[in-house]
Amino acid sequence: MSMMGNIGRRLAPRVTEIAPDLTSTFVRESLHRAIHGVGPLPPAAKAAETQLREQHGNVERGIHEVIENHVRYAGAQGFLTNLGGLVTASILIPTNIAGLTLVKARMVAGIAHLRGYDLDDPRVRNAILVCMLGEDTVNKMVKRKKLPAPPMALATAPAHDPALDRIISSEVAADMIARVAGKRLAVTVGRRIPVVGGVIGMGADGFGTWQVGRYADRELLPRPKR
Repeated sequence: MSMMGNIGRRLAPRVTEIAPDLTSTFVRESLHRAIHGVGPLPPAAKAAETQLREQHGNVERGIHEVIENHVRYAGAQGFLTNLGGLVTASILIPTNIAGLTLVKARMVAGIAHLRGYDLDDPRVRNAILVCMLGEDTVNKMVKRKKLPAPPMALATAPAHDPALDRIISSEVAADMIARVAGKRLAVTVGRRIPVVGGVIGMGADGFGTWQVGRYADRELLPRPKR
């Protein structure tokens, strides 16, 4: 996301003016809803177990289906929230950010569950959120010592560090806002042709979700069942 991400980070303050409620608190609320279910979406673990049964108990195939399903969810909300013009931006930008955060959190939580992690464990919840930042961002943050370790190490740390909760939530909130803001520029340009904005939104959100899913798949190694 390099170029669009950099543009997005410059535009992010304007997004927060439009949507002041998009703070680190909404990240934790999104994760809670992803894990426990919201509206027509069942809890992450329940949905993941359904995929596991459909794949006859094959965990790796179940994880593949969890990722594919959420890529479709992300693409659909990305299409719908990027069709409107500037008049609807104050509604659609926050909706896009909130929807994408929920989808990614639910997907990674489902992967973590199938790999044997306890979704009620605060260490695991922090690991889920860190996965949502993506591999490149996590590596940079660890290198700069903004994070003590990558997701796997956070999930299996000897003890939970409450000080990390706010740091991680703030980073995820800033990252999600920056990504959507950067994409919004491309969408605005693309609207010269009907429906192109929705297609750009669908592709960007779907691909970004796939990247996060693949990272979580590689990072969250299986845990022994107790």
